[in-house]
Amino acid sequence: MNAEPNDADDQPDYRFTLANERTFLAWIRTCLGLLAGSVVVGQFGPDAGVGALVAAALATVLAALAATLAVGALLRHRRVQHVMGRGVPLGESRMVPLLTRGVGASALLCVLLIVID
Repeated sequence: MNAEPNDADDQPDYRFTLANERTFLAWIRTCLGLLAGSVVVGQFGPDAGVGALVAAALATVLAALAATLAVGALLRHRRVQHVMGRGVPLGESRMVPLLTRGVGASALLCVLLIVID
């Protein structure tokens, strides 16, 4: 019988690692969508008046949300990998409420932009 610890036994099942990677990539796709929306609003939004201010605010919120989620996705991916290797509960993600609030704020700014224009 081998008394030495096996490194493979300390690693999570590869399926969980791949699922964690897919989740990370889904967050990154969401970030890219938010960033694309920011570029569209910034480039094709109103050029003057209150509408321009609302468009600039919307583009800024979308870009900031994309950047925050990208960093959060990386941190979450690393934390989940580490936690899976130790076999302890994952805990809740802080990114879900952040994304919900950010998209809600963006939707309100979109409504304001439509009403003003």
